[in-house]
Amino acid sequence: MAKLIDGKAIAAEIRREIAADTEKFKKENGYAPGLAVVIVGEDPASQVYVRNKHRACEEVGFYSRGYELPADTDEKTLLALIEELNGDDSIHGILVQLPLPRHLDEEKILLAIDPKKDVDAFHPYNVGAL
Repeated sequence: MAKLIDGKAIAAEIRREIAADTEKFKKENGYAPGLAVVIVGEDPASQVYVRNKHRACEEVGFYSRGYELPADTDEKTLLALIEELNGDDSIHGILVQLPLPRHLDEEKILLAIDPKKDVDAFHPYNVGAL
């Protein structure tokens, strides 16, 4: 017999649990987990995805910081931002929204993210851990 699964209800429950865990974490540590989301260019689907990530962070009590870079951002600039975020103690996770503009080397950019902060688990270290 088939069982109906209410995905929205399950997702809402998971968010409530994460919000409760976040409150406990903040009380114990004095700060909220922080997520940095980097988007390069103005892909409409990516814009929606990034907005939803910020909204989800807000809902569960995470700190989130967005970086919207123009499509013509050069690789050196993007790598410098990632290095800055890698060293930022208030940022615990980094998400670089894909796809990147064609002139940027996705692999090089993703490898620059500290594996401990790689929320998408695209770094080879994290892929191997999965």
